[in-house]
Amino acid sequence: MKRVILITILFLGSITSAQVPIEQPVQDSSQELNPEVLSLSEYLGYVKSFHPVVKQANLVINEGEAKLLKARGAFDPKLEVDMDRKEFKNTDYYDKLNAAFKIPTWYGVEFKAKYEENSGVFLNPESTVPEDGLYSVGVSVSLAQGLLTNRRMAMLKQARLFNKQVQADRQLMVNDILFDAAQTYFKWLKTYNDKQVYDSFLYNAEFRLEGIKKSYEAGEYPAVDTLEAGIIVQTRRLAYENARMTHVKASLELATFLWLDDNTPIELRDNVMPDTNTEVIIDEALNTSGINLEMLDIENHPKLISLGYKYEGLRVEKRLKANNLLPRIDLEYNLYSETPGYIDSYNTSNYMAGLNVNFPLFLRKERGDLKLAKAKVQSAEFEIAATRVSLKNKIDAISQEMESYLLQNAMTENMVRDYETLLRAEERKFFLGESFLFLINSRESKLIEARLKANETENKYFNSKARLFNTLGYLGVSS
Repeated sequence: MKRVILITILFLGSITSAQVPIEQPVQDSSQELNPEVLSLSEYLGYVKSFHPVVKQANLVINEGEAKLLKARGAFDPKLEVDMDRKEFKNTDYYDKLNAAFKIPTWYGVEFKAKYEENSGVFLNPESTVPEDGLYSVGVSVSLAQGLLTNRRMAMLKQARLFNKQVQADRQLMVNDILFDAAQTYFKWLKTYNDKQVYDSFLYNAEFRLEGIKKSYEAGEYPAVDTLEAGIIVQTRRLAYENARMTHVKASLELATFLWLDDNTPIELRDNVMPDTNTEVIIDEALNTSGINLEMLDIENHPKLISLGYKYEGLRVEKRLKANNLLPRIDLEYNLYSETPGYIDSYNTSNYMAGLNVNFPLFLRKERGDLKLAKAKVQSAEFEIAATRVSLKNKIDAISQEMESYLLQNAMTENMVRDYETLLRAEERKFFLGESFLFLINSRESKLIEARLKANETENKYFNSKARLFNTLGYLGVSS
């Protein structure tokens, strides 16, 4: 009768370890009461909203806007005032005032209005103006170099392109931090599942040890059986402790990605657990559901978009360098008047005109700059082509990898079911007196290995999903 009771205890203990779900704690029942579950979507939402690296990526947008503002400043109207006065030994040598208002335009044209008031004993005759001063309106034009393109135009175009480029770069930066965060979450989930496996089977080993001890005290089993059962408990307790510490380290690593809006890091509480149903919602969390990889337009990838804007900026620089091969011909024409309030007072009989021509004979500097600009443009073309092929190959490789892991997941699940069947069969044989405790422990060890293998394969599948998210460059993370 005592043997039957012992066998029943051992059988029930084995069934408990075989049927306890991996995600449920066994020893600490207090954690099962309304446990706090941190889902992948909620976790990535925190990272995307509050992580310092994400906020740092937002500063890149500010940098692009600042550069654009700076480039637009080259077209701001300017007010210039120049005053010179010289007096020596009570003699007013000269007193000169020149005020000008200039308006730069998109092309190499600049409009300006000017006022001059000069006086003095030793004033240069060409600076002599009427007593009330002299007004003028005029225009300066670059006829060759600087007409269709110039440094101001090029800087503004490049700033606009850079502002669009940094938006794509920000998307890539945020995507990278979300990828790292997702991998850390999957590691946290795997270590949690591994800990639960060891936890459940440790409970079973301790349950059996108590049954063996009672049987030994009743004289049913020799002391060596208690020794064997005790060794199994110690072995599984050691394995559980290693798994627990690995999970603690993974939890601390996960906490480095959790921040509040005021840049305060979040401390992960011990009762917070990952979502063990992550496989069901991973596509929704990473926004990878419903993607047809065969019909994917790779040209919309943020990396290619960024390189495209970089390429266009280099082409602007190339056109500017090519324009510098032209001669510098600047024409200036001004109309003068003593009474600026009357439009008809400005006439072509009172004017000042000027022409400035500048043309290097060998153009070695200009030709060298153009050659360098062409090389940069060609290098950007090569980079775009290489990146396009690399992205396509990475996506194809990840797609095949995910298919392989799906197949491996099915295989490991079948292995777990088969090992559970073997364990139950061994327990029935033990109940009939045709097996030994050693064989049951051996079957359980194989079942533990199968469950750990299933956790590892699931983790690899999740990481391949994260790599697909990272390679596609998506940011539509649900929060």
